[in-house]
Amino acid sequence: MEKLVYERPDTLVETTTHYCPGCTHGVAHRLIAEVIEEMGLRDRTIGVASVGCSVFAYNYFDFDFVQAPHGRAPAMATGVKRTLPDRVVLTYQGDGDLASIGMGEIVHAAARGENITVVFLNNANYGMTGGQMAPTTLPGQKTSTSPSGRDVETAGFPIRASEMLSTLDGSSYVVRRSLHDPKSIRLAKKALRTAFEVQIRGLGFSMVELLSICPTNWGMTPVDSLHWLESNMLPYYPVGDYKINPIVAEIKI
Repeated sequence: MEKLVYERPDTLVETTTHYCPGCTHGVAHRLIAEVIEEMGLRDRTIGVASVGCSVFAYNYFDFDFVQAPHGRAPAMATGVKRTLPDRVVLTYQGDGDLASIGMGEIVHAAARGENITVVFLNNANYGMTGGQMAPTTLPGQKTSTSPSGRDVETAGFPIRASEMLSTLDGSSYVVRRSLHDPKSIRLAKKALRTAFEVQIRGLGFSMVELLSICPTNWGMTPVDSLHWLESNMLPYYPVGDYKINPIVAEIKI
């Protein structure tokens, strides 16, 4: 007798995505869908898609979604949540969207303690537009606009968004996880569940940063990309809990 161990969540639309082979956006999508389904939040969730590789996220989730201008997802999510406070509101943003053009938006949403949940995908480059250097590109990392590697003397240092946002009083739950192996993926799912629980309890701003791979723009196979993330991104962007409200620490997930 066969035992079912894996199936598509109903909160994911049965369709082919536009993501490149090996991209971990698909993994992140599945985790979000599983958590929303398991928590029974499908009918009260509203997602806000950013501009970037995730611009078509609303085509893949079977719950309400709106599209924000580039970098403005936190502002739009703020409006949605304040207008419909009983809804669970999330933004889904990449590093170029959140940490560059949207930096002012995310900082002030966190400073205000907006009761929204941010899912932040960090793959260290502008994935949608050709792999240009992003605010998160590592020192020495080669991109289409830094072919000799990021020079920190001229381009500055990468921005560690989780560490920065954790210093703001309005932040309630800010953590970084990774999507490079099964154990890390399980921990990422648990963090997403906690973040939604934080919002449901009205505890303020929550963000889960997910380290992700970009095989196409990195010029690597998916397997090599996973190893590169582990060897290069994890040392600069350590996974961990950067801000946990004492009340959040008491939540049992």
